[in-house]
Amino acid sequence: MKYMMLINAASADAASQCTVEDWMVYDKQITEAGIVVASESLADLTTATTVRVGPAGDRSITTDGPFAETREVLGGFYVIDVPDLDVALDWAARCPGARGGGSVVVRPIADFGV
Repeated sequence: MKYMMLINAASADAASQCTVEDWMVYDKQITEAGIVVASESLADLTTATTVRVGPAGDRSITTDGPFAETREVLGGFYVIDVPDLDVALDWAARCPGARGGGSVVVRPIADFGV
């Protein structure tokens, strides 16, 4: 079963609880386990643009950055293919992004049978 792990790092104001080396070790472990379908790190939050669509279907509002203040920042994701939710949660708990006020949201990938 495929799961997406959305990595929400603590805001830039919070002290980081992990190092680049921690990420390199985790990435190597999860890749060598053969379960990674896709993974990416996202560019800095300041590069984001939020789009809202008005009632008429027009692009009514674009805003640089996130729409609202947040304590967490979506920093990246992994899509993994593992036997069940318990295994996905185990990999999420190992993720450096889950430390120091961060979190990893685990969601199953919808299967529409197509």
